[in-house]
Amino acid sequence: MTTIQSNNGVSDSLLTAVNGTKSAKGKDTVTEAQDRFMTLLVTQMKNQDPLNPMDNAQMTSQLAQLSTVSGIEKMNAALESLMGSYQTSQTLQATSMIGHGVLAPGNSLQLSEGQALLGVELTAPADKVEITIRDDKGQAVHSFTLEKQPAGSHPLAWDGKLDNDATAPDGKYTFEVKATTGEQAVQATALSFGQVASVSTSGQGVKINVPELGALNFADIRQIL
Repeated sequence: MTTIQSNNGVSDSLLTAVNGTKSAKGKDTVTEAQDRFMTLLVTQMKNQDPLNPMDNAQMTSQLAQLSTVSGIEKMNAALESLMGSYQTSQTLQATSMIGHGVLAPGNSLQLSEGQALLGVELTAPADKVEITIRDDKGQAVHSFTLEKQPAGSHPLAWDGKLDNDATAPDGKYTFEVKATTGEQAVQATALSFGQVASVSTSGQGVKINVPELGALNFADIRQIL
């Protein structure tokens, strides 16, 4: 009696299923792999050598592997669906921020009509927080100190006044932050202010576009004002 496929051939077919198969339209389908596997298995059982029958344990193991492949495919499809729903939810949430001001990591500062917004994020409470504002040449033009600040994000305002009580001209400035508790330094992050102009989606997820700060992720935004 002729055996058309050795016992090891079943595993080869299963490997094909694991690696993905192509339909006539060029699409990967686990169903097609299952059909071919079952056809191969039934044909092999019909033509097996009575003196060298198939190993039941091996056949059971291969069937279990095929079931695992099918389960993984279904799980991947479910995860893709959840990711799509999550991105849609994020997009809707992000669009509600259009026109609102936000604080995100950065040290830029825009003074307009004698008003500027900035912020600081503290990882722990601080006894003293020192803010130093610099002009476009890097020269310090104004500094001020905040006492007893709790951990978290804090929006701040600058009225454009310089250390010599003169008024600074409108334009771009930078600032730096230093925080301490006693003699110990506290991690402090400078936060820049910007206004959300639009929202975009891509393979990298949802991006919140702020002209002053660039394309931000949700995790970049520390506070919505």
